[in-house]
Amino acid sequence: MDAPANIHYEADMLVAQAMTQPANAALLQDPAGIFTLLLAILAVIFWLTRRPVIGRLFKVVPSLIFCYFVPTALTTAGVIPAKSPLYDLVMGFVLPASLLLLILALDVPAIVRLGWKAVVMMLAGTAGVVIGGPVALLICKGILPADAWQGMAALSGSWIGGAANYVAIGKIAEAKSNMLAMMVVPDALISNIWLGVLLYLASREAVVDKWTGADAAAIRDLERRMTDFQQRTGRIASVAELMIILALAFGASWLSLEAGKWLPEINSARYGTIVSHVAWKYVIVTTIGVIMSFTKLRDLEGAGASRLGTLMLFLLVACIGAQADFRLIIDSPAFVLAAVIWMLIHITVLLGVGRLIRAPLFYAAVGSQANIGGAASAPIVAAAFHPSLAPVGALLAVAGYVMGTYMGWVCMRLLMAVAGVHAA
Repeated sequence: MDAPANIHYEADMLVAQAMTQPANAALLQDPAGIFTLLLAILAVIFWLTRRPVIGRLFKVVPSLIFCYFVPTALTTAGVIPAKSPLYDLVMGFVLPASLLLLILALDVPAIVRLGWKAVVMMLAGTAGVVIGGPVALLICKGILPADAWQGMAALSGSWIGGAANYVAIGKIAEAKSNMLAMMVVPDALISNIWLGVLLYLASREAVVDKWTGADAAAIRDLERRMTDFQQRTGRIASVAELMIILALAFGASWLSLEAGKWLPEINSARYGTIVSHVAWKYVIVTTIGVIMSFTKLRDLEGAGASRLGTLMLFLLVACIGAQADFRLIIDSPAFVLAAVIWMLIHITVLLGVGRLIRAPLFYAAVGSQANIGGAASAPIVAAAFHPSLAPVGALLAVAGYVMGTYMGWVCMRLLMAVAGVHAA
């Protein structure tokens, strides 16, 4: 097993290899220019939502969908790159700051009352990934190369945990570098499309919950309590309060980042990385936010803490959307097809378990994204239902990091059986 730092470096290099051609062809390369363009896109979208006529469109298709797919379209058209230092900065530094501001006004007792169904749906999502991989390989075996199981094993680590799990399982499976680079394509493409679907479904929550007969009373109670708190404490923020909010957000983000680097990764000789530096970062910033929610700092919600956090979250949505490039589908159609089948099985398991236990759509959506997308996108999906729910996504995603290598190893063994490869 390589040193922990090499794991994250290698994961970044694999992504870079898969994205190199589209990124080099982009018209706009300057991170400052990309940042300005993405902010302009978000501003135009929200301005359009307030127009009397075109605003009706956003009642059918949520604005969050446009915030996500307009940057994707620009990447596909070659206007902006699929990989940029800006995206790394936003996802590595702005995301934790956003989480802190969304957690600051957290109502812990109400979160606890959400109950066991959220955990069950996350585990169902994990089971869907573990089962879906071998079934997809069985169906597509005739059009995939003989070593496809190795790349799919790595992908299972990513779809349950994250980049560190992706590389760790890839090493355990002895996947070649070109295979690992190839699997980044279906990973990025299919997971980003699924994220867009979940953001859309969030606007249809009531319809889906009515169909499943789900009891969403605990979720509605949390939303009501958060709304009441915002109304009680709401006020025009002073410059001093805004400065405090920003200092807390980015200060906690930086501290969690540095502490995450300092804390040792938890590794296993057999299973690879169990808790990575990235996982530590989200554990720390979430813990800081929860602690602050029990102090007077919670009153900063009235000065707009969660609104600033939501603004950062929308910027993150745009950056994630910009990293998807539909041109990549032509690079590995067989692997993309296998990933589509894999994702459909994951969704089927989620829907089946959700219907069985009458779980609200929120639990299914966040449980899925805690696996497939991790800490970068699970809070986005949760916040699409209501900003107060973002911490639920963050907490479940951290659990996904822990499970990623263990369950990825189980999936790898099943893939080996389907491929007819004997365990060493």
